[in-house]
Amino acid sequence: MSSENDEWSRMDEELIPTQPIWVDSETELARLCDKWSAQAALAIDTEFMRSQTFYPKTGLLQIGDGEGCYLIDPIAIADFTPLKALLIKPDVTKVIHSCSEDLDVFSTLLGVVPQPLLDTQIAAAYAGYGFSVGYANLLKAVMGVEIPKSETRSDWLQRPLSQSQLKYAAMDVAYLLVVYGKLLKILRQNQRLSWVQEDCEELIANARAEETHDTYYRKVKLAWQLSRQELAVLQALCAWRERQARIEDIPRNRVMKERTLWELAKRKTVKEALLYKVDGLMARTIKVEGETLVNIIAEVVKRDRSTYPSRLPPPLTTEQGELVKRLKAVVNDKAQALGLPVEVLVRKKDYEYIVRSRREFGGYQLPERLQGWRRAVIGDDLIRVLGCPETE
Repeated sequence: MSSENDEWSRMDEELIPTQPIWVDSETELARLCDKWSAQAALAIDTEFMRSQTFYPKTGLLQIGDGEGCYLIDPIAIADFTPLKALLIKPDVTKVIHSCSEDLDVFSTLLGVVPQPLLDTQIAAAYAGYGFSVGYANLLKAVMGVEIPKSETRSDWLQRPLSQSQLKYAAMDVAYLLVVYGKLLKILRQNQRLSWVQEDCEELIANARAEETHDTYYRKVKLAWQLSRQELAVLQALCAWRERQARIEDIPRNRVMKERTLWELAKRKTVKEALLYKVDGLMARTIKVEGETLVNIIAEVVKRDRSTYPSRLPPPLTTEQGELVKRLKAVVNDKAQALGLPVEVLVRKKDYEYIVRSRREFGGYQLPERLQGWRRAVIGDDLIRVLGCPETE
């Protein structure tokens, strides 16, 4: 992220190209990628659909290079080798706004996670524009430019795309490098660029991490109420649902809702006829999957109990809740002093980790997220306010 990128912050708004340039040729894409590989930064974005599928269906890839807004057609192009290489080229920063879903799109379509990257939503929070600000609002605040958002939920898989869709997609990257340049200038002035970079590296790591099917049960509401054997059943059922959702490419809840999984785990039903008594379990599901479900449950029930997962922690006690309040007061004061949103310093799950850690480790500990730059800024203060030294 060299200082050359500040040049974008000084671009005349009237000279910024906003017309969409359609790219549906592999030859043209390869030529553009060769050209883009010499740039310090590129604006990137995606348009996709996912409401009826497990995996995102990519309708468009957008790239802005300061000279044009290129709309790459993933339906017409089969060979993305040059683009994949560009997206992981270490000396080209990929600039994107609120990137978590887009990273999933790139990973699914191309098998790569763009890096290095700078998320302008994160950067905006550290530059004083508020937490989780949308791109349209950020653009208005930084440049006074308003862009339409009328095509957010349109059909991006249709061909041809409408002129309104093309314009909308182009505008998502047209000004992004200019915003990037302005944010870089602020971040360098307040010496927070490294903070943003660390947070963006965390996003990349999370996007690359593969969560095993055996861990999804921990996300089920009220799973903490289940016994170890019931948790083992829930674990197996959640893993089955995850596999089915991916195989059939449908949302998880279309396979089975979490409440139904919980009910099955609680009942531990090993007779197919009894499945009809489970709330939320449809007759057609029992007809197709009933035998599979009772076999999964029966297999878990007869396992050695030593293989069952440990029980999940219950909600925080009143005492732990009071500790969280004390920690939040410290964070609020620090955030106000720094001029930062409290959310960028400490998350809800970080508070919970700290107050629960004493019982598990014999002393309060910081979660991994508070071990980087946050440790000196706020982490050590949180341990001190609890009056207990952190264990090694």
